[in-house]
Amino acid sequence: MSAAEDPDRVTCAVLIIGDEILSGRTQDTNLRDIARYLNVLGIDLAEARTVPDVLQEIVDALNALRSRYDYVITTGGIGPTHDDITADAIAAAFGVELEEHPEIIAMMQSRWQGELNAARRRMARVPVGGRLVKNPVQGPPGFTIGNVFTLAGVPTIMRGMLEDVGPRMRGGRPTVSRTVRVEGSGEGAIAAPLEAVARAHPDMSLGSYPFFGAEGYGSNLVIRSRDPAALAGVVDELIAALKGAGIENVREIEVA
Repeated sequence: MSAAEDPDRVTCAVLIIGDEILSGRTQDTNLRDIARYLNVLGIDLAEARTVPDVLQEIVDALNALRSRYDYVITTGGIGPTHDDITADAIAAAFGVELEEHPEIIAMMQSRWQGELNAARRRMARVPVGGRLVKNPVQGPPGFTIGNVFTLAGVPTIMRGMLEDVGPRMRGGRPTVSRTVRVEGSGEGAIAAPLEAVARAHPDMSLGSYPFFGAEGYGSNLVIRSRDPAALAGVVDELIAALKGAGIENVREIEVA
């Protein structure tokens, strides 16, 4: 079911910006944190992209995502150095100029006793028409324009900024998940009954996540839906289908 067919579905994309992510020098954890935060709000994280510090690539990716989804969250590239070009790219994508935001200037003058060099002033630039996103941790705020929220790349700061983003978003019905654990059988054995149940319920998400370790091997089958009652029925149906295929070591588990 598409977002247009499901009025309860609200979608968001994440655009991760930075050469350091693509090079492997920095491990991204923001995507995980954003996904968890959005799920509580009932917003589906529908797509994530990572792009380098190249203005046109940021512009192209942003325009593609903001036209397709209800919201876009960007992370990274709003610091004081020459390669922090996220604000430039977002202004270009929206066809507006950048301006020094007076609130950010005042905030930085207070912090640095009025001494603002060119690098620090870069962090005060906001696209014309943009509004600030609070930064409760340290440093200048992020900003929002249109359906785009621009946040810092530093995880602790990004998480703090998210708290000001959530109330500005239209939430949907939260997705609920339940997990069926299959032990001692590989994905080849469970594929047919899993596919049959998935085909019978195209409005639900069914995924298989294999595990291997000292405790043995198998798969955790995760079913997701916005309808808890319907979800319970599909869990029972899946367990019955697996047992009908001769797979006996099957049980539902609680996942924190």
